Amino acid sequence: MKTEDTAKIENHAKHLADAWNKGEGVQPITELDPELSIDDAYQVQLHTVERNLENGQRVTGKKIGLTSKAMQEMLGVNEPDYGHLLNGMECENGGSISFKRVLQPKVEGEIAFILKEDLVGPNVTSLDVIKATDAVVPSLEIVDSRIKDWKITLADTVADNASSGLYVLGGKPLKIEDVDLKQMGMALYKNGKLLNTGVGAAALGDPVKCVVWLANKLADYHIPLKAGEVILSGALSAAVEAEPGDEFYAKFADLGEVHVSFTV
Repeated sequence: MKTEDTAKIENHAKHLADAWNKGEGVQPITELDPELSIDDAYQVQLHTVERNLENGQRVTGKKIGLTSKAMQEMLGVNEPDYGHLLNGMECENGGSISFKRVLQPKVEGEIAFILKEDLVGPNVTSLDVIKATDAVVPSLEIVDSRIKDWKITLADTVADNASSGLYVLGGKPLKIEDVDLKQMGMALYKNGKLLNTGVGAAALGDPVKCVVWLANKLADYHIPLKAGEVILSGALSAAVEAEPGDEFYAKFADLGEVHVSFTV
C-alpha cells in the first residue's frame, strides 16, 4: 500500500475512533472521502482491529451484516458485509449493558455458529460449514454506529466494522444437524412486548449460506475462520432501537432464549 493510502486509512480509522472520545456520532467518512472504495473501507476496518489487538483484545469471531434483501436494496448493494468480533464485545446472557459502552445501539436477533474446525476460503461449501460447526446458539447482536444518526453508505458501515457493537449468546447450544435453520422461527421482545418476528431463511435464504459467503469473502483478505470462533450469521428481522432501561429478549424455536438489558 502506498504511503498516502496508508495515511488515508489511518486518518479514517482515527475519525471513527473520535466518536468514542466525543461521546457522539461523527460525520460519514464518505462525505470526507467520496472516492472511498469498499476495499479501502475494509482496510480501515482491519486497521482498527489491529489497534485493538495491540491493546490486548483478541478476535472471538465475525459478524455478517446486510443479509436481508431489504437492507441490501436500501444501501444499493447485492451482497452482505462483515465485521470482526472481539472479546471486549462479549456480554453475559441475562446481563446488563451500561449505556456508556454504546452510542446509538439497536438490537437484532440472530443465529450464531460456533466453529470446531477452521474454514479457509475461497472454495468453502455449505457441507464444509456444516461439518465445521460445533453448535448453533441463539444470539442478540447490539449493532452500533460511530456515524452520526446512522447516516451510512456501504463503505461507511464496512469501515466502521460493519456497525458492530456488542453481542450476547444464549445458553442452549444444539448440533446443527438436529435443527432446521431455514425454518427456525424467532420472536424479538422489548420490555415484554413482541416487536417483530423472523425466520432463519430471512438471512440469505439459509444462515449456512451466510457463513459460506463469509468464509469465501475473507479469502480476499487472507483471513481464515478459526476453530472456536463465533459467527453471527445475520439478523432475522429489523433492528430495534435501545434506550437506557430497556430489556430485550429473543425466543428461538428449539434454541431457547437470550436476554439483555440496558442501564444508564
